[in-house]
Amino acid sequence: MSAGTLRKAKRLVESGGVAEVGDGIYQVRSSSDASKSYIVDGDSCDCPGYANFYKFHGGKGIRANCSHLEAVRIFRGEGGG
Repeated sequence: MSAGTLRKAKRLVESGGVAEVGDGIYQVRSSSDASKSYIVDGDSCDCPGYANFYKFHGGKGIRANCSHLEAVRIFRGEGGG
């Protein structure tokens, strides 16, 4: 994961941009547009970055990621570099 992704994720958590809305389901505010938010469920996110991840990184053996997924991991105490 890039340093930029981790920075964005930490900022989202620090600013209160992550909320658990169901059992293991989180709503995470967009880091670029405060009027938008995305749903993180398990290891997937409905943001465009996650949807396009394999388009840009496919075939390299990298698991899809985005700042929203990483923010949830940090929020739950599971990540943060």
